[in-house]
Amino acid sequence: MRDFLPIGEWADKSINFLLENDHGAFGAVGSVVGSLTELIEKGLLAVPNWALALLLVVVAFWRVGWRFGLFSAAAAVVIIGTGFWDATMATLALVIAATLISLLVGVPLGIWTAKSNLAASFVRPSLDFMQTMPAFVYLIPAAMLFGLGKVPGVLATVIFAMPPVVRLTNLGIRQVNSEQVEAGITFGCTARQLLFKVQIPGALPSIMAGINQTIMMALSMVIIASMVGAGGLGNDVLTSIARLDIGLGFESGLAVVLLAIILDRITESFGVHRQKKA
Repeated sequence: MRDFLPIGEWADKSINFLLENDHGAFGAVGSVVGSLTELIEKGLLAVPNWALALLLVVVAFWRVGWRFGLFSAAAAVVIIGTGFWDATMATLALVIAATLISLLVGVPLGIWTAKSNLAASFVRPSLDFMQTMPAFVYLIPAAMLFGLGKVPGVLATVIFAMPPVVRLTNLGIRQVNSEQVEAGITFGCTARQLLFKVQIPGALPSIMAGINQTIMMALSMVIIASMVGAGGLGNDVLTSIARLDIGLGFESGLAVVLLAIILDRITESFGVHRQKKA
């Protein structure tokens, strides 16, 4: 019996239509995203591993404390000692690129949805779709539109990782103390001044929590994105699965875990410390 609702066929025709009528748009976007990712990766790899590791330890000590500083130092020694430093920096470059794009799109989108209930009613279902669709599915249209490599990996990661920062920016601005907002209006703040001097500072802990979640989701996605040639630690994870190589899988997986813990604790500290000061 033929399916009476061929959604998959419609999706396939939509992608083919975009490919036939993009007029170079996807190539331009891919060029910008690819250049950004390559620039970040080359910048990270240009710094000696010991210097970058020292910087990481200093930031960890400053933001979290001496115990986490020692943990970060030990983590850097493990990653360098197992030979996964370059792959870790490649993965970090993918995460940074995807996170930057997610923030550039997600924070303004979150502000818009906080200001407009109508916008929120349209955006919320889209965010639900983006978060619940299996991550592997994003790789198919991304690879068809942008080919194989870092670009589809980064853009698929953006789609997967952006919803938290949109949701928490929206939530944070909506939860800003109404008395503070009224005081700003009373003192003659324009809408722009009210946003940047009252609402965003008040919502910053929530926004930072969204950034933290976006980074964590981006890290999980860029490992999967190695299936379309994104590179980084994901390549080693996939290779270990293909070869049933327990040693390679454990070492590359450990590098991912250590990177995730460091990024999580450092980014989390910005929101937590601000809340304590408030």
